[in-house]
Amino acid sequence: MKLNLILAVLLLFSTTSHAQSLLTNKSAFAVTTAVIYVDNNETELVKTSAALLQKDIELVTGAKLPIITTISQIPKNVIAIGTLQQSSFLKQLIAQQKINPAGISGKWEASLVQTLTNPTKGITNALIIAGNDRRGTAYGVFELSKQLGVSPWYWWADVPVEKRKEIYLKSNVTLTDAPGVKYRGIFLNDEAPALSGWTKEKFGGFNHRFYEKVFELILRLKGNYIWPAMWGNAFYADDSLNIRMADKYGIVIGTSHHEPLMRAHDEWRRAGGGPWNYETNPDKLRQFWRDGMKRATNEKIVSVGMRGDGDAPMSRETATALLERIVTDQRTIISEVTGKPASETPQLWALYKEVQEYYDKGMRVPDDVTLLLCDDNWGNLRKLPKPDEKPRKGGYGIYYHFDYVGGPRNYKWLNTNPLPRIWEQMNLAWQHKVRDIWIVNVGDLKPMEFPISFFLDFAWNPDKIDAGDLTAYTENWAAAQFGNQHAKDIAYLLARYAKYNARRKPELLDANTYPSLDEWQTVVGEYTELLKKAEQINNELPAAYKDAYFQLVLHPIKACANLNDMYYNVALNKHAYRNKWSTTNGYADNVKARYANDSLITQQYHQLNNGKWNHLMSQTHIGYTYWQQPERQKMPSVNYLSADSAVAPKDVDALQVNRVNGPKAVGSSFHQVAKKGISMEADHFTRAINTNGITWKVLPDHGRTGSAITPFPVTANEQKQGGNSPHLEYDIQTYSDGEFSINAYFSPTLNFFASENGLQYAISVDDEAPQIISLNKEDKTSDKGIWNKWAAENIIIKSTKHKIATAGKHTVKFWMVSPAVVLQKLVLDFGDLAPRYLGPDETPGPMPGK
Repeated sequence: MKLNLILAVLLLFSTTSHAQSLLTNKSAFAVTTAVIYVDNNETELVKTSAALLQKDIELVTGAKLPIITTISQIPKNVIAIGTLQQSSFLKQLIAQQKINPAGISGKWEASLVQTLTNPTKGITNALIIAGNDRRGTAYGVFELSKQLGVSPWYWWADVPVEKRKEIYLKSNVTLTDAPGVKYRGIFLNDEAPALSGWTKEKFGGFNHRFYEKVFELILRLKGNYIWPAMWGNAFYADDSLNIRMADKYGIVIGTSHHEPLMRAHDEWRRAGGGPWNYETNPDKLRQFWRDGMKRATNEKIVSVGMRGDGDAPMSRETATALLERIVTDQRTIISEVTGKPASETPQLWALYKEVQEYYDKGMRVPDDVTLLLCDDNWGNLRKLPKPDEKPRKGGYGIYYHFDYVGGPRNYKWLNTNPLPRIWEQMNLAWQHKVRDIWIVNVGDLKPMEFPISFFLDFAWNPDKIDAGDLTAYTENWAAAQFGNQHAKDIAYLLARYAKYNARRKPELLDANTYPSLDEWQTVVGEYTELLKKAEQINNELPAAYKDAYFQLVLHPIKACANLNDMYYNVALNKHAYRNKWSTTNGYADNVKARYANDSLITQQYHQLNNGKWNHLMSQTHIGYTYWQQPERQKMPSVNYLSADSAVAPKDVDALQVNRVNGPKAVGSSFHQVAKKGISMEADHFTRAINTNGITWKVLPDHGRTGSAITPFPVTANEQKQGGNSPHLEYDIQTYSDGEFSINAYFSPTLNFFASENGLQYAISVDDEAPQIISLNKEDKTSDKGIWNKWAAENIIIKSTKHKIATAGKHTVKFWMVSPAVVLQKLVLDFGDLAPRYLGPDETPGPMPGK
């Protein structure tokens, strides 16, 4: 490992968990001369972690350290790994007051990493990796592995390990750590055709060999929890060694929101148990669930409750009393099978889709059951406990989505989840004391590597990563995968392609997404510039990094640049055809070429590393006609003209708007363009008025076009408007008077308190009375209509009417009413603004003093 990479690793851990590195350049504790000590009495996970550390050190240095189980024949340097409860050597050091366990004792999954000089006779140097429990020890081990330069993604994304002849550890270093969120995990879901095809080819299915790779990854990412794949799969039934592998890696197993008592839904089909109906078939259902509890002897969180067959809604006639009886009967089964009160077995009840409505109408479960709150499947939290709500013994969790099958359209193909949006929503959860379970639907796992890393890092210590830290986090993550030289540029690519993809999921794109050709050209130009930068870096990277770089960076940019260019050419083809222009056929040929290129880009991915990732990009994404994916891709239709009917274009600019997009000026005032409109990015305010304990916080790079702004704290009380109450001011210059509209663009935050008026804001111009507007009182995530538009466009736009008597200088005032309202853009429309999907470009006025 080179010095620059060590420094990158140091930076990484200053923004995630540990604030101090164990590594040094000086000749202190030489790792390659050490042995690894693990007490024979330790749990299997501790021994497994020691073996993985042995492998990691060998990957870096080529030296395979011995693993010993007795301290009597120990050489001068030792890495001692264990739990406070099981390791005799750690107990000895505690008794001799060489280490102090107070920082981790009794703390869930806490770890202590400490270097000691001359800890006992015959030992010159010791690295102590101690855990309060088995996973705490494992996390301490994998912290060391990360600092050695072994990425958690070394296998799953082919991230190379840079070789180093020797590794030295600092003297007198003490690190303690523990997670913020208790259970942190992923849900493998929507796994056909990609992940299922890959697992079948490489492992023979979703068996213990496959899950061993998954469990190791989760541990390295400091997660502890999984909902296994369940599309036609059954974790416990498909391979009896799956449960054994979960125990080996200490991973907590759950089942999804609609699979009660540790039974995969597909097992009901296999058993031929009859109707999935508790009113007509309770005996068979109870026996089915009882058998599931008997089999699941491992560490687990048990889902309770019931949805309709195949994750469908229960009937509208289903009574709350019946659902409460179902939970009561399930808890009786839990108690009878375990021989303990049901409250001693971790359980969750997922308020997913219509189940939240049952809760809102009064359905309740026992206090020890964790209420798993959910997003709307599109990354927008649906419900949160109020700040003054009585705490629950079982607490609260969040089920979040990076992938989804359902309306308004599936999104399964590529990552469309920018970190600023994940941070903003999950910070809401954290600040509202939702701290017991965070689980995210990751689809096929690949290609969600980067957001998975962030989700689990943020869950580990939400107080450590602020909105302003996300750029540094991304740069440090890039450095940990690719070294420091290109880290900033790679981080820019990672952030930018996710931002672009979030504007509209690739599956929702078509020729009409952007209503004007000039906007289409701007968007395609942005992707083209991104691709150019990505390919330049690819050309400069050492060969060893290119497979990982293609998977994590180049492929999604290349694929999405091509896809957007294809739809742009469809739009150009339609426009040229309407005008009978001779360019029509060329655009049609471009569409065909881009469509064919999509398959070639997929093929390139599948051929990486001798076909290691074959099938994993086989998700269809072109040719959707409704929410469900097409069975096969279909090229968009194009038009051709016969040569004798075509004419030369008279207005080339109507097709190719040759606008150069230079750096955008940022001013503290804004002016009206062409006597039509004014556009302002929300964070470019003239003045921010922070009062009543409220401060305005910029969320960098959050939103479709720029950054966003929101009032903090997110748990603040509602504010009255007027005078000196919290608000933002935007100075503007108009050339028109009279009536106009202000269109306010918001991140699609939902009505998570189910209040009558939803989340609100207020807006005014000059000294007029502020107009109070509801952002989302019409929120009906279970229905079509307005929510479909919010989700598909990833924006909520609200419009208000205003009037000014004279042209000239004015001030727009945006007032806080509710917390958690995230403003992205303000657009003043004087009546003749052309429609644009992303809204008009910003119109800054002269800089102050010019």
